[in-house]
Amino acid sequence: MTEFKDPQAQALIGAAEKMIEIWTRLTPEKQQALLARFGTQENALAALITTQLVTPADK
Repeated sequence: MTEFKDPQAQALIGAAEKMIEIWTRLTPEKQQALLARFGTQENALAALITTQLVTPADK
């Protein structure tokens, strides 16, 4: 089992909390569409977050 230092653990927990927050803000229809396309909630969130990171935000 990997042991994390406190700052690493806090960063991982923070990231997981953000992912849960993002998922719960999606409509059920959007959640279902993402699950249908990516198979799992984890894959769907990874794709969604990656898209947000590489797509410039509207200014």
